[in-house]
Amino acid sequence: MKSKLIVALLAIGTLIGIESQAQQAAATPKIGWTNVDYVMTLLPDYKKIENELQIQQQQIEKAMQEKSKEFEDKYKAYQANGSKWSEIIRADKEKELTRLQTDFQDFQRTSQESLQKKQQQLLQPVMVKIQGAIDAVGKESGYTYIFNMDAGANTTPIILFAGSEDLNVSNLILKKLGVDPVEIEKQQKAAADAAVQQLQQGQKAATTPATQPATKPAATTPAPVKKN
Repeated sequence: MKSKLIVALLAIGTLIGIESQAQQAAATPKIGWTNVDYVMTLLPDYKKIENELQIQQQQIEKAMQEKSKEFEDKYKAYQANGSKWSEIIRADKEKELTRLQTDFQDFQRTSQESLQKKQQQLLQPVMVKIQGAIDAVGKESGYTYIFNMDAGANTTPIILFAGSEDLNVSNLILKKLGVDPVEIEKQQKAAADAAVQQLQQGQKAATTPATQPATKPAATTPAPVKKN
């Protein structure tokens, strides 16, 4: 009778322990982290966006250089000929210079605003894809939260310390997006090694003295012929 009671008590104790562990596991959140900017920079879509924005930036810089040159040329003409012009011509030239300066400043401001807006438009669908991959990884792996290591430019990161890379789910997210992080790391390492090798070759070439041409013997003046 006592043995049956002991077995029953042990069984109850085991069940209570299992239930307690299950409740504890359910109460403990599973937390992961990633770096959205890092994930984004490895995507092929980001490379295309970067190239498109670079082209637009170059076009803006070219237009600004042309406007700046136009102002400088007319300002130099004003300095050289201003004293010769009549008062009405000089006033008109000054008005034109003021207009050109204002136009340059307005173009500089609006072009940067346009570039930022274009960047946001191009990045928006990429961010949607990344968020979809984060959601999928979170659901499949049972994460309660996935935090972003980088909060954005000029801001304090959301995660200030991560004690283990085991919680980093960036590679899982990249795989969901069709990117092999291992292959990317190999390509980056190969590019870095090639850059180092090229730098070392350049330094070696700079320190190696140039080969001097063989010195030719000095021309010998023939001795005068003695007459008998």
